[in-house]
Amino acid sequence: MSTDRHYPDEIAGPFEAPPIGFEDREGREIEIRAYEGTDEEYEALASMYVAFDPSDRAQGIPPSDEKRIREWLDNILADECLNVIAWDGDQAAGHATLVPDDDVYELAIFVLQTYQEAGIGTRLMKALLGYGAESGVERVWLTVERWNKAAVGLYKKIGFEVSDSESFELEMAIRLGVGDED
Repeated sequence: MSTDRHYPDEIAGPFEAPPIGFEDREGREIEIRAYEGTDEEYEALASMYVAFDPSDRAQGIPPSDEKRIREWLDNILADECLNVIAWDGDQAAGHATLVPDDDVYELAIFVLQTYQEAGIGTRLMKALLGYGAESGVERVWLTVERWNKAAVGLYKKIGFEVSDSESFELEMAIRLGVGDED
């Protein structure tokens, strides 16, 4: 997408960094924690993505078969990436990641279908942004399909602004800290 993306002048937040515990709208006790690299976390994420409904995949992610899911996870769980997971007991209910893109980060978020519409996505995204800010991340961008009004509304509520709307996708950006000017 755009390499000349615009970032808002105003800093968004503050956002609380994980660990964060809360009760979702369905009464489930959810805990959001930063990914620590354990085999149990990795396998829980792989299982979540294998169970992911193909109709909820956007822009080709998450991949649809287990081998490709694991290759994708190996990339986004690398040391330079920041990841948070929403847990319902020992089951991964959602996952959000910040992937470095030069001196900024691209955000992706996924919530397993059985956990959607329960407030988990909002908390997961805010926790990731809090973790990012705590880790020195200053600027974050994402893309979302233009027709996904619910996601666009959520991103705007959190503080993202549209930075490019030239294609069928919207590019949105947020500023978490003071850095170099665009």
